[in-house]
Amino acid sequence: MIGFPDTALSRGLNNRYCVVHVQDNEEFEKRLTIVSSLLDDSDRELCILQDDWISVPVQPGDIIHLEGECNSGIWIINADSGYLILYPDVLLSGTTVSKSIRCMRRAVLSEKFQRCERSSRAMLIGTILHEIFQKAGTNFTQEKLKEIAFSAVHGPKYLKELYQLNLEQNDIMCEIEEYLPSFIKWAEVYINKHCQNNVQLKPLRDKSCYTVKVTEILDVEENIWCPRFGLKGKIDVTAGVTIHERSKTETKIMPLELKSGKESNSVEHRSQVVLYSLLCQERRVDPEGGFLLYLKTGNMFPVAGNRMDRRELIKLRNQLAFYLIHDTCKSATGKKQTQLASLPPLINDSQACTYCSQKQNCILYSRAVEQQKDILIPPDMVAAAEKETQHLKPSHLEYFHLWYLMLTLESQYKDGKKGRRNIWMMSAAEREKHGDCIGNMIRMEKVVEVSDGQYLHWFQRRDDCVPITTLMVGDRVVLSGEDSSLLGLSTGYIQEVNRTKISCLLDRNLSHLPGDTAYRLDHEEGALGIDAPLANLSKLMENSPASEKLRNLIIDFHKPQFVQYLSSVLPPGAKETVANILKGLNKPQKQAMKQVLLSKDYTLVVGMPGTGKTTTICALVRILYACGFSVLLTSFTHTAVDNILLKLAKFKVGFLRLGRAQKVHPDIKRFTEEEICKSKCIKTVAHLEELYQSQPVIATTCMGINHPIFTRKRFDFCIVDEASQISQPVCLGPLFYSFRFVLVGDHQQLPPLVQNPEARECGMSESLFKRLEQNKNAVVHLTVQYRMNSKIMSLSNKLVYDGKLECGSEKVSKAVIDLPNLKKLKLEEYSSETWLKETLDPNNPVCFLNTEKVVAPEQIEKGGICNTTEARLVFFLTSMFLKAGCKPSNIGVISPYRHQLKIITDLMASSYINDVEVNTVDRYQGRDKSVIIVSFVRNNVDGNVGELLKDWRRLNVAITRAKHKLVMLGCVPSLCLYPPLKELLHHLKTEAMIFSIPLGAYQRVLQCKLL
Repeated sequence: MIGFPDTALSRGLNNRYCVVHVQDNEEFEKRLTIVSSLLDDSDRELCILQDDWISVPVQPGDIIHLEGECNSGIWIINADSGYLILYPDVLLSGTTVSKSIRCMRRAVLSEKFQRCERSSRAMLIGTILHEIFQKAGTNFTQEKLKEIAFSAVHGPKYLKELYQLNLEQNDIMCEIEEYLPSFIKWAEVYINKHCQNNVQLKPLRDKSCYTVKVTEILDVEENIWCPRFGLKGKIDVTAGVTIHERSKTETKIMPLELKSGKESNSVEHRSQVVLYSLLCQERRVDPEGGFLLYLKTGNMFPVAGNRMDRRELIKLRNQLAFYLIHDTCKSATGKKQTQLASLPPLINDSQACTYCSQKQNCILYSRAVEQQKDILIPPDMVAAAEKETQHLKPSHLEYFHLWYLMLTLESQYKDGKKGRRNIWMMSAAEREKHGDCIGNMIRMEKVVEVSDGQYLHWFQRRDDCVPITTLMVGDRVVLSGEDSSLLGLSTGYIQEVNRTKISCLLDRNLSHLPGDTAYRLDHEEGALGIDAPLANLSKLMENSPASEKLRNLIIDFHKPQFVQYLSSVLPPGAKETVANILKGLNKPQKQAMKQVLLSKDYTLVVGMPGTGKTTTICALVRILYACGFSVLLTSFTHTAVDNILLKLAKFKVGFLRLGRAQKVHPDIKRFTEEEICKSKCIKTVAHLEELYQSQPVIATTCMGINHPIFTRKRFDFCIVDEASQISQPVCLGPLFYSFRFVLVGDHQQLPPLVQNPEARECGMSESLFKRLEQNKNAVVHLTVQYRMNSKIMSLSNKLVYDGKLECGSEKVSKAVIDLPNLKKLKLEEYSSETWLKETLDPNNPVCFLNTEKVVAPEQIEKGGICNTTEARLVFFLTSMFLKAGCKPSNIGVISPYRHQLKIITDLMASSYINDVEVNTVDRYQGRDKSVIIVSFVRNNVDGNVGELLKDWRRLNVAITRAKHKLVMLGCVPSLCLYPPLKELLHHLKTEAMIFSIPLGAYQRVLQCKLL
């Protein structure tokens, strides 16, 4: 009835199955009679294929995990034993599952719109109280508790949140102190030896009273991922407990759930404890329950993890997982392939809904998506639904509906390809082959607490050699134990990687774990998720002036407005400064400055390749600063933000860089909030506010707008770099916090990356820059470029820009690569044919090397698509440029395929070639090198055409990164199947820029000493 075991069960998840067939009820009844000796009548609806047990239908292809007994191939899951976990790879927190008891719809929306769960005074106080309790350990004296409380409230950890909520530290301290007597009371009852307590540990089954003593605090905020039950969570306190009854004493390790609010002993609170007792089984013996401690009173309630409670909560968890997985459905009408599915039904409880944090999103989804399906709205909710959405036009609801669908499709596609589940489904050795994991490590040296909640760990491979990896400094990682019970121990960021060791800044101190524990580091793929863009989409629909203005401009295409005269904008005292800045700009750049200053709404600056986008943005910020305007400077990547700031730092413009210091360029770190707060010893809300208000220029990524500063600060201008690469909902984020905005980009270069074909077809790859470009009066073009010589520039001018690009000077136009050692090389030793000589000749800026005569087929492997022959040729050519005198830092290697890059990197590493950057086209946008070598990879006889090379914008980026020398490799007949490349190759042929590599020449290359 279950089918075949799931594959790749390398981490001890032996009871996972893939459902291959589900019988209808009639067939099920027939099969049930065969095992009637094992199942009685009451068990029929508890059978693993019955909807009643898991609350939702099991479908063919679903993955399930079974807990219980298996006898002769038949699983017995009934009221007395066993569980069925549906979609065990969907890890849901105990908090989320417990929320679903009252309202399943709210629980689903909270998972989707996590950033809409706003902080509050009560939540902040609760967090601080948790920390005080956890840090106290077993020392609950008045003096110790006050010391911890003062350190927490007046320390840097909660300063930003206090600012966000406009709270005073002294007021919070007074409120915190009211709880401390209850802490002491609890300790006297449950820790001190001379006190006795009598509690009923199992009130449902056993009326006996027990004496409980907490002997030690083993861990706080212990993070557990448990695909066995499809759960995850951070346990407030993991405590060693002795339980004494008459002459019997038992020792257990149990979870303590701390609550700072009203003492309710509610079903939601108790459910969290029950679920945590399940999580504890992943690492220890089943504690059979836990404790619920209310910090306001000091009262602690035992919660038994009994079988029936666990069973009902797993059923709820399965139902919640079902809704999260099945968030789309196939269209019955056939007009669209995929539609958004309905959420769980609305509850008919107006009081509960009034205070729900997801009220707006609930009603918005109902109006935009479900009303089209005639979903019934409870009577109490009709008036509320009308009030919440009456300000929205049909066009606004359609925009919300479309983007919610596209974001969901893209998220499903990414989760299907990768996702966290690979961490427990694949061994570290398997993941290492793909370059996104490092295993077999042990912790070394002492753990250093860098700041409150951040701990620097050093790890070393047991074989003393870190493998070739794609993990880089600043990447977000998950640290787990090689033992499957130690999943998701901590998350953090890579600080340093070298050949022998790796350092990480983690959110937990793992020094308490045994010294011989073997660890693995996994790249946390898709960590950003869709919660940020969905939150921006939700905010766009709010009934506020900022949201209304953006809806008018972006959805309804209201024309942007401009003032008529610059004199009305420029303050008299700034005119001379502005004039001096303008002197250093070319004509198109000056026009861009004027357009921005005259705008009332927005300006689009089209920055063609090499036209000085960064210089233009820097000059614009300086002019706006001189005029007294405040500026929010953003981009999608940290690198793009810092490239502008590196230029800006040379001028007398004050700015504040938000974001994690690990992600920021070393030369910009001194401008970060973290470093300034340290150097100025900022410890009060007043001083923090002073810092925020003193800086007219704030810089961050588009994803960084969740920072508390944006709750109380608005800007005159927002500048978004890389705007043509950013999806609309992400780009929206910073625009809410400014009166006018400037988008800088080029829709002829890389669009937003969209992997799902259907989402791409629906329009997800259309950036906000492209959407608004139809308003031509808001667009200004930068056409004078300072990067490429004229031969390299001619490629994109011919294929993309209709001859609009021009070189900034004669020097730029005629610039060639400097190879001082070229004449000393005896090229005939490597090849007697002309192809190598022509390739290295500085006077041939553009060369395409045709591998048609060489046996150079593409290979499809687990890691992706690659071409070993091309990789060897790229390595050979890189070596020749280095021998000719080119610096490694002046050479860049590009390929659209990551697996090809890994093979090239491995070849270079084995020959100790360093500082030659090997990366994807996407990573190279906005950057350049003196020499660029492009490997196109694809070469097959069956005409198999991939997606990556079909996009002419990706090709445009690849061929415009080189300043002096562009070398391309590929098989001409295969690449001609791609329309953009066919056009390029035709142009190269007419210009005599294609050179064939003879078979014999390649064989000599293989034999040369370089390889």
